[in-house]
Amino acid sequence: MNIEILFLGKTKEAYLQQGIEDFAKRLSQFNAIELVDIKVKKQSGAELQIRSYESSLLEKRIKSGSYRVVVDGRGRQLSSEGLAGFITKLENRAVKTLSFIIGGPVGLAEDQREKADTMLSLSQMTFTHDMARLILLEQLYRAFTIKAGTRYHK
Repeated sequence: MNIEILFLGKTKEAYLQQGIEDFAKRLSQFNAIELVDIKVKKQSGAELQIRSYESSLLEKRIKSGSYRVVVDGRGRQLSSEGLAGFITKLENRAVKTLSFIIGGPVGLAEDQREKADTMLSLSQMTFTHDMARLILLEQLYRAFTIKAGTRYHK
């Protein structure tokens, strides 16, 4: 199963970008992963218009037929073991591409939530979208180490 993580815009903080790259590299030892930075032109106007614009960019880039996981505070929360189990279930269903979608600073458009196969919350707390990228990658890495039975999770 291929995993793609779609980001809107570049990660601003160098230390977060370094962590993202580190966990992507670690994760690639277990599974194919693609980080997709979608270039976003600065928009002015209402948040609804910005989310609509960003949604159209996501739609152009997301792989057809992929299993969509929207990372959103309204989604369900899983333990690290639960995420590992969720990934295993998708592998057993022969899902070819697993796409994680993280919104920009103003969040995701409602149509992205409606098209999601699953909505996943990283926490009840609020994180910047840049931090959510790093946290998601670390948890994916942790899930794959759980599946492999390595010591990282201990």
